[in-house]
Amino acid sequence: MSAVLEIGEVSVEAGEIVALLGGNGAGKTTLLETVLGFHSGRVVLFGSDASTLTVEQRVQSGVGYVPEGRRVFAGLTVRENLEASSSLPTGQRRQRVDEMLALFPMLGERPNARAWLLSGGQQQMLALARAQMNGAKLLLLDEPTLGLAPAVVADLFARLATLAAQGTAIVLSEQRAGLALRVAGRGVVLSRGRIVREAAAAELLADPMLADLMAGGVTWEPHGKSKVL
Repeated sequence: MSAVLEIGEVSVEAGEIVALLGGNGAGKTTLLETVLGFHSGRVVLFGSDASTLTVEQRVQSGVGYVPEGRRVFAGLTVRENLEASSSLPTGQRRQRVDEMLALFPMLGERPNARAWLLSGGQQQMLALARAQMNGAKLLLLDEPTLGLAPAVVADLFARLATLAAQGTAIVLSEQRAGLALRVAGRGVVLSRGRIVREAAAAELLADPMLADLMAGGVTWEPHGKSKVL
């Protein structure tokens, strides 16, 4: 079985959650944006070279993106946000909206609320639902826990675990390594645009050097030469 995503030395399989770790400026967002097509670079999606595909084509092929800061359409309602994020025909789009409202009860309770009136947690769930409107097989999340209360983070991670169990591949970019590694099966650590460590989540959680790297105070290459993305 081929990987859902291959970029540089990073690969992700269907149903796998990979935590992309590193401090500010490590290259996490750049990697995600390269997968989306905002930057040039060789990217293999679903077994095929996607390097020449546009951002729209990559999204239509099955890539969903939840950007840092959520970036929902503040003046639109929950339902309108979801509808605007789908390229499906009208009937299928409405059905998909109803599915997302059922999957995220906190949104289903307020389908006609303007996005700017939602709490931070509700906006994050809206951003996640919006990323799935086209049936994403690969989800990219950039700092999704930023500014969220612990209970909301727990709910968010529970939903990501459910999506992964259903076969969705997930790349989770996080500065809060401890949180991310408790939902991910594997972690990839970046420093200055290079992979400096890749290991099982439990192994990284037990490594005392991880905290120093996440703080951005060291250049960590414990296993020899690091890899260029």
